[in-house]
Amino acid sequence: MNDLWTDIGYVSINKKKEELCGDRVEIIKTEDAVTLVLADGLGSGVKANILSTLTSKIICTMMAANMPLEECVDAVVKTLPVCSVRQVAYSTFTIIRVIRNEFAEVIQFDNPKVIMLRNGVHYEYPVTTRQIAGKTILESKIPLQLNDVFIAMSDGAIYAGVGKSMNFGWQRENIQDFAEAFYDDSLSGKMISTLIVDECNRLYEGEPGDDTTVATVKVRERKPVNLMIGPPADPADLGKMMALFFSKEGKRIVCGGTTSNLAAEYLHETVRTSLDYHSDPAIPPIAYIKGIDLVTEGVITISRVVEYARAYVSGNDFSAMWSTRKDGASLIAQMLFEYATDINFFVGQAINPAHQNPDLPITFGIKIQLVKELAACLEKMGKQVKVSYF
Repeated sequence: MNDLWTDIGYVSINKKKEELCGDRVEIIKTEDAVTLVLADGLGSGVKANILSTLTSKIICTMMAANMPLEECVDAVVKTLPVCSVRQVAYSTFTIIRVIRNEFAEVIQFDNPKVIMLRNGVHYEYPVTTRQIAGKTILESKIPLQLNDVFIAMSDGAIYAGVGKSMNFGWQRENIQDFAEAFYDDSLSGKMISTLIVDECNRLYEGEPGDDTTVATVKVRERKPVNLMIGPPADPADLGKMMALFFSKEGKRIVCGGTTSNLAAEYLHETVRTSLDYHSDPAIPPIAYIKGIDLVTEGVITISRVVEYARAYVSGNDFSAMWSTRKDGASLIAQMLFEYATDINFFVGQAINPAHQNPDLPITFGIKIQLVKELAACLEKMGKQVKVSYF
């Protein structure tokens, strides 16, 4: 095992007038490996959703349990319901399995071929072909390097623009060139997927002719972020809480007025306040303390971060309004969603007297619930999360 991190992000848009997506992404992390399956069910709507859900669940669960590929494919073939119209049970799939952050196994059946970027440019990886249960399967085993990127997609991506802005759609080579053009080492897997799907939607003129999904796996360095919110329930624990927070490696975020003042006192620094609401007047301004990367208000700001996190993990958030804004909630989202791989929460359980006003819809329990929900969302993003209460 090395100090690399597997970052995964995906985005889907539904075919126009369809409530359900016919594509499905399933991810399972075990101690030694991360397994991602992108399945594309035949057709669209409910039937396609059922086919892709069954395919991704079966293959991902079996692959994560180190079962042979032959058994995984055979189980899918025998399990999928037969389409009453076409008389076939059909779902394409792409499997990307990263083992110990040392090498990747890429297994593909009938989806557009995975694009790999190394050092920001297209890398032609080796592929072998074999027949399993009557299906032609492409297999690759690739030793990994820092910032290697794997981009998997459903065929909705390569058909983007057919009959509209393009005669033959946005071909794989076009997507490859597009990915090279915008690539930057700082981009997360989610943001890479977002940029590609956003362009697909533009080519479809906002009316996708097919379900479109892009899933990106990126090999990154581990980057810790530490977030502290609220003073401890027992004032005697303040020194311990601060010492632990400031001893951790990585970037530091402090949320809450009282907490910020206590942190400034611990560092023998002052709090410099701001009156700049940036683009969002609903979010209180940030502040500045030397030695701390980001200082924000507490509950209101974290509530907005949780809203962004819910949209992020839904797989359907490709607008990413927070990605370029400079208000406190957006800056926290950028740091936690895009930058961080490991996140440590330091949560003080003191009751804030300002929250005891019956006219305010804020209670002590809300702060704790917000942190718990945010931590759960971050875990769904694949982050390593630890929450410590004081």
